[in-house]
Amino acid sequence: MKRLWTAMREWLNFLNGDAAYESFIAHQRQHHPERPLPSRAAFYRMETDRRWNGVRRCC
Repeated sequence: MKRLWTAMREWLNFLNGDAAYESFIAHQRQHHPERPLPSRAAFYRMETDRRWNGVRRCC
């Protein structure tokens, strides 16, 4: 039962973006320790801007 709960929690973290933030922070700490770490809210704003700025469509 505990394994099921852990798997479900990890899946929900993946869906809501928490896993992306955690992996971003781990990457920053390993490869760019001199840079300040953004807050969770700042990270989500950066990701939203990255995804939606420069959207190209035919219309």
